[in-house]
Amino acid sequence: MVGCGYGRDADLAPLGYRTIGFDISPTAVETARQRHPGSPVDYRSADLLDPPPAWRHGFDLVVESMTVQALPPEIRAAAIRAVGDLVAPDGTLLVIAAGRAEDEDPPAGPPWPFTRAEVDAFAAGGLTAVRVEDFEDPAGVRRWRAEFHRPA
Repeated sequence: MVGCGYGRDADLAPLGYRTIGFDISPTAVETARQRHPGSPVDYRSADLLDPPPAWRHGFDLVVESMTVQALPPEIRAAAIRAVGDLVAPDGTLLVIAAGRAEDEDPPAGPPWPFTRAEVDAFAAGGLTAVRVEDFEDPAGVRRWRAEFHRPA
C-alpha cells in the first residue's frame, strides 16, 4: 500500500494478500501500528522516490490510493514512475484518485486531482491499462479508478 498513512486501508489480508504498507512519515507508520495492533500488515517507513531496491518489480498488487495526487506537481511524474516500478511481472496496479477535467484548473494546494492524462501516465514502463473508470462517489466527488497490468 503506497503512502499507507495511518493504515486505514492497508489490510488486504482478507483478500489473500500479504501486505507491506509504507509511508515516508515514521510518525504515520508508528501511528498505524498503534491503531491496528495485531494487524498482519508489515508497516514500514520508506520513500516512494527511493524505495528499497528489492521492491523493484516486487509486488503482485500495488495500491496507490490518493497519495501521488497529494505530492507537489513538480515531482508527480517521478512518483508515477516509482509506483509503476513496484509492480511485479504479471502484477496489477490499482490507482484510486480524485479527478478533474483536462480543461479544469487545479486547486491552489494539495491534493491536486488527476486529469485523465495523469491517470494514463501510469501506463508506462511495461504497464498497460486494463480499465479506467471515471465516476462520481456518493458525495458527488469526481473519482478515477484505474487498473494496470504488467505482462509476465
